[in-house]
Amino acid sequence: MTLLATVLTAIVILIHVYIVVLEMLLWRSRGPKVFGITPAFANDSAALASNQGLYNGFLVVALVLGLVLREPFATAFVFYGLGCVVVAGLWGALTASRRILYVQALPAALALAAQWMAR
Repeated sequence: MTLLATVLTAIVILIHVYIVVLEMLLWRSRGPKVFGITPAFANDSAALASNQGLYNGFLVVALVLGLVLREPFATAFVFYGLGCVVVAGLWGALTASRRILYVQALPAALALAAQWMAR
């Protein structure tokens, strides 16, 4: 179960690294395609997207620390990071797009459950 928990957590990390790059660096070029927005809106909202990408980066850092640190810190970072992703994914699904539920919240919830069972 520990291997599965680690793999699922790594998948969540990779998803969020992609989100960080998309929101902070590629918002104007890829944002319209990924989110179905106009190039004008992407241009106007680039600063907001970059800020949001930074917050996703903080979640990546928490999850990476959870995988590389020893106990008791590892559990705290992993549970905090995955819990934040689940909550953010649920909120995003309610307020922005139902797709976020499947892209963010579900993988994080599965990783969180696997981490819980591994401990």
